[in-house]
Amino acid sequence: MSTGTLGAAQAALAAEHAAVYGYGVVGGRVAGGRRAEATAAYHAHRARRDALVRTVRGLGGEPEAARAAYALPFAVPDPAAAVRLAAVLEDRVAGVYSDLVRAAEGPLRREAADALREAAVRAVRWRGGGVPFPGLVERDTAGARAGATAQTGARTAPHGADVTNGPGAPH
Repeated sequence: MSTGTLGAAQAALAAEHAAVYGYGVVGGRVAGGRRAEATAAYHAHRARRDALVRTVRGLGGEPEAARAAYALPFAVPDPAAAVRLAAVLEDRVAGVYSDLVRAAEGPLRREAADALREAAVRAVRWRGGGVPFPGLVERDTAGARAGATAQTGARTAPHGADVTNGPGAPH
């Protein structure tokens, strides 16, 4: 496997660490009727995280450790904000899995595609609607991505690549 595959797997692992942390916040703030959904998502992300630890080791890397805390993209004072946070977490996870799908081959690519699909389905459930290309939400425009990255710590493309298909980019 290439270093690109390892890097994409590490990025997916980092996103899963952040999602596990974020769902701790979601679970504490979401309304009772959606608590089971938050708990299921929390467990799903823990399982994906644990699988990615094994994957990164299998690729010859040292798995990235979880941070003690993660900056949230916005304050989460109530159940409505918790639902918005869950959708954002799933969008971010879908984004890194789209990178892993592109970088991987064989069974790892299939696992990444499954994880992308699961995150997209959870995002739809939390948001109440879908997006045309799950995993590419934050790549809609260069300006929006740059602003979101600066303010929320959203991920950037590997090696500074422009993934927006903006002016001058091949289509």
